[in-house]
Amino acid sequence: MKLQYPYLGYKKECNQVPIQFPPQHQDEQPGLEYIMDPKPIFDNPEYRGSGKLRGKKVLITGGDSGIGRATAVAMAKEGADIAIIYYDEHEDARFTKECVEKYGEKCILFAGDIRDECFCREAVEETVKAYGCIDVLINNAGVQFPQKSIENITQEQLELTFHVNVFGMFYMTKAALKHMKCGSAIVNTTSVTAYAGQDDLIDYSSTKGAIVSFTRALANSLVEKGIRVNAVAPGPIWTPLQPASRSADFITTFGSDNPMKRAGQPWELAPTYVYLASMDSTYVTGQVLHVDGGASMQS
Repeated sequence: MKLQYPYLGYKKECNQVPIQFPPQHQDEQPGLEYIMDPKPIFDNPEYRGSGKLRGKKVLITGGDSGIGRATAVAMAKEGADIAIIYYDEHEDARFTKECVEKYGEKCILFAGDIRDECFCREAVEETVKAYGCIDVLINNAGVQFPQKSIENITQEQLELTFHVNVFGMFYMTKAALKHMKCGSAIVNTTSVTAYAGQDDLIDYSSTKGAIVSFTRALANSLVEKGIRVNAVAPGPIWTPLQPASRSADFITTFGSDNPMKRAGQPWELAPTYVYLASMDSTYVTGQVLHVDGGASMQS
């Protein structure tokens, strides 16, 4: 089956085709994938797994949709059992579970708030109870609240953004490390905004910069234990976070200002997470891989 790019007019042979999305907005974060138009493309039928993660147990935060869903599906194709942590997007999470199981692997779901350290510990313990260990941790969950000026960023917003994007990552990592061993891997999701410093995402960009530093420091801390820590820095990617955080008018040109003149799709990032989680990257730690359509060249 050939990979289809419905509605968007995008052709694999020409990455420079501009893409426009219909105007849309969701009132709540992190957003719902099943009501997006068009729905993000999370699975590449032309991607054939080769057992790179056979028998591995992978825990993914924000795994119900977007980049997390695409990563879960790609890792299932590579033979991994998946555990997904999500907030309250139950329908999206159930669909992701079905997709993983379609490829013959197990998938368990945990709904909760990663700002709660107790929840993080409980989700990790339940994952270990079900699978016996955690081989790969994907820290992917995040929120963003655009503001025109730093003067519009309230203390409440600042704390929420850091608690989800940074504190939650600390909590999940602390809990999971007790069950990880030599050969395990941690992959964090940062952003091109950590490097470009997006002017309407000052607090979000700050959290993503913190994740870069967290990745490097943690990699140094764990290298003697044989646990690798890396990160992926996405550019503009068509996920529920966009309509859940942006105006309907903004969405119509989302991603069109980067060198490839389009937003990326979640499936285009998934192989990067597979690479950093697998034995293909045994000599890679403390690194950030940019999957951004060339956006980081403009920073």
